Order: sequence, then structure tokens, then C-alpha cells
Amino acid sequence: MCNFVRIFKDFMNYQETLEYLYVMTPACQQVGQSAYKPGLDNVIALSDAYGHPHTAFKTIHVAGTNGKGSVSHTLAAILQSSGYKVGLYTSPHLRDFSERIRVNGTPISQDYVVQFVEQSTDIIPSLKPSFFEITTLMAFSYFKEQQVDVAVIEVGLGGRLDSTNIITPLLSVITNVSFDHVSLLGDTLEKIALEKAGIIKPGIPAVVGEAPENLRPIYLSKGSPVVFAEDDAESSLPFQLMGDCQRFNKKTILAAVRLLQQKMPISSQAIADGLAHVVELTGLKGRWQKLGDSPLIIADTGHNEAGIKLIVNQLSRLTYKTLRIVMGVVNDKDVHAMLSLLPKDATYYFTNAAIPRALPASELQELAKNYDLIGKNYPSVQEALLAAKNEASNDDVIFVGGSNFIVAEVV
Repeated sequence: MCNFVRIFKDFMNYQETLEYLYVMTPACQQVGQSAYKPGLDNVIALSDAYGHPHTAFKTIHVAGTNGKGSVSHTLAAILQSSGYKVGLYTSPHLRDFSERIRVNGTPISQDYVVQFVEQSTDIIPSLKPSFFEITTLMAFSYFKEQQVDVAVIEVGLGGRLDSTNIITPLLSVITNVSFDHVSLLGDTLEKIALEKAGIIKPGIPAVVGEAPENLRPIYLSKGSPVVFAEDDAESSLPFQLMGDCQRFNKKTILAAVRLLQQKMPISSQAIADGLAHVVELTGLKGRWQKLGDSPLIIADTGHNEAGIKLIVNQLSRLTYKTLRIVMGVVNDKDVHAMLSLLPKDATYYFTNAAIPRALPASELQELAKNYDLIGKNYPSVQEALLAAKNEASNDDVIFVGGSNFIVAEVV
């Protein structure tokens, strides 16, 4: 390891820098939950070392099991449309690390990533941060240097003990709660809600997108005013993002904007523009994204029970001759819950992403047989998608999903 550090001090290009980070600070994206480091002590020490960069700009904090990426990107788009210089920190990335950290939609420069890590080669071996901890401080430092007016900060996992939870935001947003990461966050919705609610700071307003009655007292117990967005009426404003979940997300976004308008000017036109052009303004991908016509090809990053349920409902309303599903998952998800929801009359193309966490396609194929889901397995996402395209007629629908990492290889 010492030789590795010395080499990277001597020379680094962008790819070498990322390799260094993945080796020195194992990432959940690569190895899963073993990389997770709960607690704020380490990130507070990092913040001390970097001079508390998160205090240099205003923030909005976004948590939730599903939808937090869409909500974060759209809030950023609306704020950009209002003329603000906006930082956006989200995870995981789909194609390239730089997607995680953006200013007005433009990814962080490769030069800054290299520079930041070169300046951190003493801190990293000393404090032994997780990948998410060090990239969180990279984002905060970049936003400070770029002199952003406001940054939208997406929680990595949970909320209460997440590295991002050192900020004091203008507003906290929780999209919803469902079962995911149960070994880390808890095996009941109440326990998971408590973890998400940990981002609500005393006296700072919060928006909760979807909350059944039994969970609402958890959010209200934090001593802050809470708006439950699902109680609001539907808005007729056009929203660029498609998919059933976006109806709920739009309510959450608009409720958040109403509260933000009490603290900063945001025009009605900016709201409309941000909703209508979120993809162009922020680079968001993988949310019910159309990849082709004749046959219609759709990709979506939904990767847990609640996400798959919404996807299946939406697929059921499409008209097609044959539904073809290119499917892959990671090995730390509740695969059985996901498989139990999938349609039995589809043709399946089981595959795995090119990451260590991927459940091998052959294992997924065998598990799927228990739910009468029939198909072949393929060693790569591209081969699975190509097979589906070759077998499809123009009247078919091809869906690609099951994991962020499957979608990352096709968008």
C-alpha cells in the first residue's frame, strides 16, 4: 500500500486517480455494503482537515428509498432556471465518476478530481475514509471553489449516519420509505423511516413525499415543520421525466419549491422550465428512458421491491406483441421480492453487470425459475440486449433494468 501511495504521489492521470480511490477507499458501488462506514466521526474529521467547505454555500438535503435522484436533479434544474449557480451531488454514477458532482449540469472537471486526490494522499491513509466520505468532501470542496449559490445534496444511504448529514440545509426532503438495505437501515418501515428522518434538523422545514399515517409521527417528532406532499393536489405542469413514480416525485418537488420560495426568489417560469428540461439542464439518465423505437426499448434504474412494482405497473399499460426483459441484479438486494413481482408472460434475458457485486446471470436464471420466469442467460449486458433486439419484432417492447449497473451499460 505504501508503494501504491508513493506511485500516485509521483504521477496521476484521471483513470489512475479513480483506481487509487477504489483501492484505498472501497466503494459500495463496487463491493457493496462492506464498504459502508456508518457514523459521522470520520467525515467530521475530514471536514476539519479540509476547512469545513460545506459552510460556504446554502444546501438542500434529499433522502428517500426511491426517487431521490429524480427529485434532486429536478430541484437543481429549477434553481438553475432561476439564475442560481447550483451544485448537485448524487450517487451512484452510471457511466463516469464525474457525473456525481455537477455545477449547473456540468460534471466536475477531471483535473479537479486529480488535484483533490493528489492533495489528499496523506489524509486518506491516515483517516481511512470510505469512498463516499472522501467524495463527499470532494464535492463540498468543489462547490466552495466554484462559489455556488446553493447545492442540492443527495443522501448516499439512509440519512441519520450518512456522510452528507454534516450539513445544515435550508430544507430537508424525504421522498418515501420502502424496503432496501435492510441489514443496515432496519427490517421494518418504522426503523427505516427513523434513519431517513435523521436528516431533519430542529427548526428547519422538511418535505416528505409519501408517508402512510403510521410513519408520519416519526417525521413530526423531529421538532420541525413538515409538509406531506402526497396530500397536495395534482399539478398540470408538464414534467419531462416519465414513469409512474414521477407523479409522486413532482408533488414532492413542487412542495419543496414552495418552501424554498420563502427563502429565495424562484419564479413560476423557472419552475415550469426546470420541470420541462431537467434532462438537458442536469444530465439525468436512466429514469424510464427511451432508448429506441420499433421495437420500443425502455431502461429504468428501479432496483428494489417498490421500484420494480411501479415499473411492472407501467409495463402492463403498454401495448405490445411480446414483452422482453433484460434483467440483472446485484447480490445484496432482495432478489426474491423483485422476481415475485415480474410478469410471467415475458421473455427474459438474464445477465450481469461488469462489477464484483453482480449476481451471476446463471444464478439469477435459476432463481427466476422458482417464479416461472423463463429465459436464457448471457455473460454481458450488451449480449443480452443484442439477443433481445435480434428476436424482437417491431411490435414488441424491450425493458432493461433491475439494477443501476445494468442500465449504466446501455444508456
